[in-house]
Amino acid sequence: MNKLELINALKTETGITKMEAAKIVDLFFDSMAESLAQNDRVEIRGLCSFYVKQYRSYAGRNPKTGEQVNIRSKKLPFFKCGKELRERVDY
Repeated sequence: MNKLELINALKTETGITKMEAAKIVDLFFDSMAESLAQNDRVEIRGLCSFYVKQYRSYAGRNPKTGEQVNIRSKKLPFFKCGKELRERVDY
């Protein structure tokens, strides 16, 4: 399912307009992204959780030349599946 399919499902289930459904979906995802940008954890009980993981800088290698390069520290978002979703998928 992609974003457009989610908007159409919301529109069909609730009877609201496509524009209103798009606004709701955008608000939901924008709020999640903003929370993650502030290093907050986003948890949807029974479905999943998202959190930001911090990585330290390290020395890496350029695969083409083999030259050593410094990789700066970074933060990446992570997804963790909830128990109910895991059981639902692995029926």
